[in-house]
Amino acid sequence: MEFNNLSDEQVLAELTQRVKQRRLNLNITQEDLSKRAGVHVQTIKNFESGKTTTVLTFIQVLRAFGDLNGLNAIFPDPGISPIEVLKLKGKERVRASRSSKDQNDDPSW
Repeated sequence: MEFNNLSDEQVLAELTQRVKQRRLNLNITQEDLSKRAGVHVQTIKNFESGKTTTVLTFIQVLRAFGDLNGLNAIFPDPGISPIEVLKLKGKERVRASRSSKDQNDDPSW
């Protein structure tokens, strides 16, 4: 499925439908999933019906399914680029720098 061509609401509907289908494929009731995820059963019902939900609920559902590591496919660990490693010369970066344009806007910073 090409998600880029869908509206946000359509993506949400597809996502929640897939979660519901995953639950049914695992033969888990909404009540059982709510217990495993540590949320109220109404939260699962709302999630599966496409009502607005939180990312935390999605994470809890993925964890209950044992599928949390699937997020690595979406957001792999980017690590540090080889160029950044050379620039840092062994020092770990702890903050981002401002662009030179931003620094010129307010000389007090």
